Amino acid sequence: MPLALLALAVSAFGIGTTEFVMMGLLPNVADDLGTSVPTAGYLVSAYAIGVVIGAPLLTAVGSRIPRRRMLLLLMGFFVVGNLASALAPGFGWLLAGRLLAGLPHGAFFGVGAVVAARLVSEGRQARAVATMFLGLTVANIVGVPAATLLGQHLGWRATFLVVTVIGLVSMLALARLVPYMPLDARQSVGRELSALGNRQVLLGLATAVFGFGGVFAVYSYLASMTTEVMGFGESSVTLVLALFGIGMTLGALAAGPLTDRALRPTLYGSLGTLAVVLVAFRFTAQVQWAALVTVVVLGAVGFMTTTPLQMLVMRKAKDAPTLASASNHSAFNLANAGGAWLGGAAIAAGWGWMSPTLVGAVLAVVGLAIAVTAGLLDRGGADGRETTAGASRVVAEGPRPDRESGGLTSLSTPASGS
Repeated sequence: MPLALLALAVSAFGIGTTEFVMMGLLPNVADDLGTSVPTAGYLVSAYAIGVVIGAPLLTAVGSRIPRRRMLLLLMGFFVVGNLASALAPGFGWLLAGRLLAGLPHGAFFGVGAVVAARLVSEGRQARAVATMFLGLTVANIVGVPAATLLGQHLGWRATFLVVTVIGLVSMLALARLVPYMPLDARQSVGRELSALGNRQVLLGLATAVFGFGGVFAVYSYLASMTTEVMGFGESSVTLVLALFGIGMTLGALAAGPLTDRALRPTLYGSLGTLAVVLVAFRFTAQVQWAALVTVVVLGAVGFMTTTPLQMLVMRKAKDAPTLASASNHSAFNLANAGGAWLGGAAIAAGWGWMSPTLVGAVLAVVGLAIAVTAGLLDRGGADGRETTAGASRVVAEGPRPDRESGGLTSLSTPASGS
């Protein structure tokens, strides 16, 4: 794999750390700024809102900016947002900092996925995208627990200062390792926006909202399930969350080659298995060892949906994949917010701490139904074995590095510089 993928993975690690670490720092932030924990929870929502707004907006604005420069600009936003969070004098300023830090999230992964796919040959593009996402999953295993521990001992501001440094290191790695990639002369804001009118792209985004919403209906309350149902102490919550992160990493590793081999079957299989695992979790939660195994499996099958969904919208957006790819991350964050809300509503209704598992299973089934419907409507996927072999035409906006000669070689679609 090209070293440029390492730069993308390091950047994803920083983004994943700052996205999820706030959940562990809410009590510290609330105490320091003199507010309640529920009010401090708006800091999580502010980041998600930033992702939803920033993904289509920044991608559209940067549609004529070369990819490497766009990645650097987006990480610059990330650095400023986290530095503003670390130096925030009050809750309102911290809220603004979190919103700013979330703005580049979706756009970065959207552009990064296109870049990752162009760095490798046909048949390995899903694996390249999954490699970038590994940084996001490793953040849940290492970055979030370490950053939470740092915040608890040195203060929450120290956490955001460290994330700022990670952002600066990422910018250096991107500048040195990601090759220059000229844009297609035909690329424009209108061309990118037109991709969102594609029926298959819209169905892919809907699949992400419902299918991945099933994951967050449970993940959002996993800490409470750990102490209230599984019978573990509060000190074990970090371990359980880390196990979920390990599962996410295993899922990302498996999703790449499986998606390269058969895109839609991988998506169908992961969503169907997700629904089954969520129902099973309601029962395995009563037995500690079985609950821990289920948490790992849940993380794996949940995250296995991300790579095929990412590749699907990129492929169906044809020669304007960047905005569709970025919008996919807006869909994932809508899934985050919607799944958490529905899971919380089930608990508030008195259905019990494990009721979000059934809510999540229903969402996963709805996502599967949308995905199957999309497959049936897609004439190109009639054989049921849709692969990403043709994805080079999707992301071929110009020359990519020749890994053997160190020079540049053209993809199947000619491109001109910009």
